[in-house]
Amino acid sequence: MNTPSLLILAGDGIGPEVMDEVKRIITWYGKKRDMEFDVTEDLVGGVAYDKHGTPLTDETMAKAQEVDAVLLGAVGGPAYDDLDFSVKPERGLLRLRKEMDLFSNLRPAKCFDALADFSSLKKEVVAGLDIMIVRELTSGVYFGEPRGIFDLPNGEREGINTQRYTTSEIRRVARSAFELARKRSNKVCSMEKANVMESGVLWREEVTWVHENEYPDVELSHMYADAGAMQLVRWPKQFDVIVTDNLFGDLLSDTAAMLTGSLGMLPSASLGVPMENGRPKAMYEPVHGSAPDITGQGKANPIACILSFAMALRYSFNDGAEADRLEAAVEKVLADGARTADLLGPEDGTPISTTEMGDAILAALDASL
Repeated sequence: MNTPSLLILAGDGIGPEVMDEVKRIITWYGKKRDMEFDVTEDLVGGVAYDKHGTPLTDETMAKAQEVDAVLLGAVGGPAYDDLDFSVKPERGLLRLRKEMDLFSNLRPAKCFDALADFSSLKKEVVAGLDIMIVRELTSGVYFGEPRGIFDLPNGEREGINTQRYTTSEIRRVARSAFELARKRSNKVCSMEKANVMESGVLWREEVTWVHENEYPDVELSHMYADAGAMQLVRWPKQFDVIVTDNLFGDLLSDTAAMLTGSLGMLPSASLGVPMENGRPKAMYEPVHGSAPDITGQGKANPIACILSFAMALRYSFNDGAEADRLEAAVEKVLADGARTADLLGPEDGTPISTTEMGDAILAALDASL
């Protein structure tokens, strides 16, 4: 097989800072593990708008369609708040997801032992936590039509967003969740609002159909999404794989992220259908945003972005052993006490910088050889 190709879109805010550490990891794999990657870089988000007047050019979109995986940093920032909605930085990210048809968003929430005391929840609630939220990513209220802000005859304005799903959109993301569950603890909890939303009724019915007809060996439960949010902070270890729609997945995955202590710890993978070479269309990105308040200060935690590359090794390049190596290196560094600012309380000592965290993880990788 040809050298695997990566398109790096570092984006805005702390995106370039955390992505620099990922690029060092990629270089390490080339030198120490004989794993070469064909890496290209381009612009997305606000920096793309600054240069091209659009958050994602057609040329960059074409590159994303051709590579084996896209690595994305973050998009957005206050400098772009007054832009028209159609050219806001986030539209570049949404276009990538939509046109690459990345329908299955995998957001793991794993609490490393060294950080169990740092969560806002009690240690016994989060210690050993390892769950996966599968979020449908290319439909639902974020993409439904009609949408917009409209003037009404009485002088008021009306904002409309449409929540909509089809049978095929629900079934394919459900299959993704059931397949993952088979490799984990064989449990799926599907979350929606079937009590008040017709789209939720359809969601429940179609997930049930997939379960009964294709995955009867996997345990399936259903839960209203608001109850699911409550249960995530009550006793999250009751879950293994959670599958849910675009809007609820956005909310629930951010809730689950804080169980681990910091958004700076959470990676994600967005996967589509397999390409001709058998690899899925894929984009990997940290769950955190662009964090403009700490941009350029060396305070950003690069772990979420680094773990996103570990997910690329696992899901795009079918190398679970090297993904395990990188994840173990992160775990060792945390166990040894390395902390960026987001992982420290006000009286917990001096944080290390973004680059120093990268140094520590590279040293741990060296030690693993």
